Amino acid sequence: MKSFKEDLNVAVFTTRFVIREGEPILYVFHHEEDGAWEFISATQAVCDSDYLIVALAQIIDRDAAILELADLQQGEAAYRSDITGVWQRRKI
Repeated sequence: MKSFKEDLNVAVFTTRFVIREGEPILYVFHHEEDGAWEFISATQAVCDSDYLIVALAQIIDRDAAILELADLQQGEAAYRSDITGVWQRRKI
């Protein structure tokens, strides 16, 4: 099983839709400029106030399929159509 090189306590970005409303994580971004991770759902209308900062461990606890993306390089993104979908990777 893959594991992240980052510590499980590292802060990552997500949204209230994922954490509070239980929407599935369908998009993952590993930002090139700062190495930050972002885990979001399919909700289109996301504004700054919707974002939350949580520990990476919370994201993995919510959806263990995230471990498949532990080797996602900075400047790459992954998406899937639904919670059971296969992750597709691309450059950002």
